[in-house]
Amino acid sequence: MRLWILAIVLLSALGWAQRGQAELEFTPSWQAPPYTKVRAEVLAWLEPGARDPAMARQLREIWPVAPLRKTNPDLHTQWLAESFALLDPRARELVDFCNQADAGPPLPTTHWLADPSLAPIGRCNLRLYYARWLTQQSYFDEALAELEGLAAEQVVDPAALFFCRMVAYHQLVRPEQSRMALARLLEQEDTLPNRYLQLAQLIQRDLAALHDESLEHIARRMNDVRRRLQLGRAGDQVQMVEHGVLQSLDKLIKKIESQQQAAAAAASSGGSAQSARPMQDSRPAGLKAPGHVDPRDIGHQTGWGDLPPKQRQQALQQIGREFPAYYREMI
Repeated sequence: MRLWILAIVLLSALGWAQRGQAELEFTPSWQAPPYTKVRAEVLAWLEPGARDPAMARQLREIWPVAPLRKTNPDLHTQWLAESFALLDPRARELVDFCNQADAGPPLPTTHWLADPSLAPIGRCNLRLYYARWLTQQSYFDEALAELEGLAAEQVVDPAALFFCRMVAYHQLVRPEQSRMALARLLEQEDTLPNRYLQLAQLIQRDLAALHDESLEHIARRMNDVRRRLQLGRAGDQVQMVEHGVLQSLDKLIKKIESQQQAAAAAASSGGSAQSARPMQDSRPAGLKAPGHVDPRDIGHQTGWGDLPPKQRQQALQQIGREFPAYYREMI
């Protein structure tokens, strides 16, 4: 009887351990479809509409049965866009635009991609293809608009979907949304292209050190305004970002003023009593005199306040070491 009880206890413990292990195992929420599945879906969608045998043959050249080298989802998006362009003039125009070396504003209209009569595999992946180009060209608002509503299971390259969202939100200084896209992207960390993984790790470290309403946070939003203006964007969205920057600067100035007032009040309440702590070297001692000085004749020649070039460069280097790289241009 004791042996039976012991066996039951051991089996129960083993079952609970296996269940706990299963709960600890993580299953990614997305996975890129294999090449064979993508190829079959594309050909089933486009081949019936091919107008002549040459077009059908061209489709099969884009999607060979056995590729010469291992393919990746990044190429699948490109090939799908090129295949769509063979049969639809609107897709042809969009793909040609993105392939131009000097493509720029005005951007093409893509409202036709919202047409529900189009096959989802075509319109969803062409939106991703265009959003990828927009992200590369720093049109982050437009890229997010194209990616709006797209799900991982609707595209052949889910990694590009989350990567573009992560980058766009990061550059628009929307850290929470960028973190969410980053987390989804890293679910398949072992399968990501090296360039995706390296940039994702850099953004992850950058977001960990970024705090809302800090001076660095404000500087990035100012840089976003500059980017928008360089792209010719001066509408309501830019004005809203500018207004937010001004509000953040006002808050920061008021906070610094409050700290200074509190420090002054603490110093005045202390009177002439000596502090128990020695003064730091980097803090100047309080002045007892009224601070009036005799004016000096500084001359009237141009450039009287300029430092010699060598001292000027030393001063700039010293200042540059004390502030993040974002302020270097302003300095």
